[in-house]
Amino acid sequence: MKTTNNMNVNALRILSADAIQKANSGHPGLPLGSAPIAYELWAKHMSHNPDDPEWINRDRFVLSAGHGSALLYSLFHLFGYGGLSIDDLMNFRQLGSKTPGHPEYGHTVGVEATTGPLGAGIGMAVGMAIAEKHLAAVFNKENYPVFDHHTFVLCGDGCLMEGISSEALSLAGTLGLSKLIILYDSNNITIEGSTDIAFTENVAARMAAFGFQTLEVADGNDLGAVGKAIEEAKADVTHPSFITIHTEIGYGCPAKQGKANAHGEPLGEENIKAMREFLEWPYEEPFFVPQEVYDHYASLRSELAAKTWDWNLMFNEYCQKYPECAELLDRYFTAGKEENILRNPAEPPTLAEKLMADEAFWAKGGKPDATRSISGKVLNYLKDVMPNLIGGSADLGPSNKTVMNGVPYFSKETPEGRNMHFGVRELAMGAIGNGILLHGGLRSYTATFNVFSDYMKPMMRLAALMKIPAIYVLTHDSIGVGEDGPTHEPIEQLAMMRSMPNFNVFRPCDTTEVEAAWYSAITSRETPTAIILTRQNVDPMPGSSKEALKGGYVIDDCEGTPEMILIATGSEVGLAVKAKEILAGKGHKVRVVSMPCMDIFEAQSKEYKESVLPSSVTKRVSVEALSTFGWDRYTGFAGKAIGLDRFGESAPNKELFKLFGFTPERVAAEAEAL
Repeated sequence: MKTTNNMNVNALRILSADAIQKANSGHPGLPLGSAPIAYELWAKHMSHNPDDPEWINRDRFVLSAGHGSALLYSLFHLFGYGGLSIDDLMNFRQLGSKTPGHPEYGHTVGVEATTGPLGAGIGMAVGMAIAEKHLAAVFNKENYPVFDHHTFVLCGDGCLMEGISSEALSLAGTLGLSKLIILYDSNNITIEGSTDIAFTENVAARMAAFGFQTLEVADGNDLGAVGKAIEEAKADVTHPSFITIHTEIGYGCPAKQGKANAHGEPLGEENIKAMREFLEWPYEEPFFVPQEVYDHYASLRSELAAKTWDWNLMFNEYCQKYPECAELLDRYFTAGKEENILRNPAEPPTLAEKLMADEAFWAKGGKPDATRSISGKVLNYLKDVMPNLIGGSADLGPSNKTVMNGVPYFSKETPEGRNMHFGVRELAMGAIGNGILLHGGLRSYTATFNVFSDYMKPMMRLAALMKIPAIYVLTHDSIGVGEDGPTHEPIEQLAMMRSMPNFNVFRPCDTTEVEAAWYSAITSRETPTAIILTRQNVDPMPGSSKEALKGGYVIDDCEGTPEMILIATGSEVGLAVKAKEILAGKGHKVRVVSMPCMDIFEAQSKEYKESVLPSSVTKRVSVEALSTFGWDRYTGFAGKAIGLDRFGESAPNKELFKLFGFTPERVAAEAEAL
């Protein structure tokens, strides 16, 4: 592999290595090996504007191999993103810095997605490419390509070993996402050594089988060859593209290049000095970049801004010629962002205000129904008031009730469709849903059985970390699954989800609470929501109300101060109400509290929480046909949690509820025993 003394490329290497060395922590291998790839792409082939980092038609760049973040921050500094300074690079991986160990969306200007879990960036990039293709189909007119951009991914061997990449790229090929371009930093090294020990497949052949155009660059230092491959990838308007670029990990550091120890540890002062000599970098001072390099990047920045200016001229003409499209586009990109307290009263009401006042949305249920079916009706109401709502299920649409009736499916032939066939790919589905949201302009939802939230959990966690309002519809919520047995009956999943910071878990008991769950989900600005729904029918609850939006409320009360409180969620709320009737018949004063969302209840004022669960009433019983883990925060030492701390059985659901003691009689007996 030939050497290069290109100062503009080597500035990226030097800054990255110096940042890692000063922090005494980080991963120099990828930045040193991939710097030419990043430079060639960002300088010559990517449409972006550091002066307008939120430009809606920018190319998206996702560093799936997020451990190489020092390279990304060096790019941001030299291109002038967000004013990222040398001081910021010097504070790499330090408390409160703009340059954390892995890229964080919303924290550092220019980061398109939080990455670090390998392969996740690939999945989110597929979502971004789907969003671009859909928005182009909805808004573009002849001679007015409002949405016409690419999604680029830089990934490594580890990303392609993780199963999520195969799930996501398989779907990308099926959908013909031709604006998706994967740049594979192929250096044949992982932490434990050569990829020969665990990864010997023909990666390009796998990608070809997925439906990708496959290209290869023999030398990652050859800027011309890298650029030629990128342009070939752009030229294919039928297939996504996968470019294998052969690099040497830790390139430029003679003692470490090509070795596993270049991956994840600082180079060391002596090796840094040797690297400068090898790269013919004449400056010994750490973090020093000569003015001619800064001038070069400034000229690139001006060229990029000019391209944005051309797009703005075109877009202004578009808005004048197609005002109704411009108005709709504005709705797509501003929905949920309005600050009601600042809004002019003469302006149209926000979606949240419309829904809150809409009696049709808050219609009470009149007969027993499964909450998954109720959710399907709510979704089909929302599809008409939210034209930017897009989503689907992991091959469970009819079971999850997540199909928008009368709406086409998104596909290669019908990119305007809003229903999604994700296939049996829960993990990738979660990432793709995140990517659609991250792109901007669309609201996504994804769905599967509650028990299979296990497959989605890493992407749910990323959504919570990124503060994006992802929506997860999780049906078949408990032993109510019945005959499918313990493999399909969730036990610990709600406890897992409730343990995540910045994540709302709604388990509604009837129509009103399902409506509240959806309202909370679609009006959320930075918190993901899981809506947990039954397979079996539940009775309408006379006391259910919009108070469910507070997370917990009194759904059935007694006169005066209660002597005991029953707390329940979902299908067990009706059970608790029946248990109260038994206890009341024996002269006990009982309050029933519905707790559809612990997370939101915990965010209420102390006064409100005290009004619902008065501390003076210590005799409390919680009822939920799932793990009891976490319920002690409400039942306390003097209370009792009725739940299921073992796996289920295969039988009709009514038999299972009886077998495991989820009956009014058992609840009443446990409460009376207190």
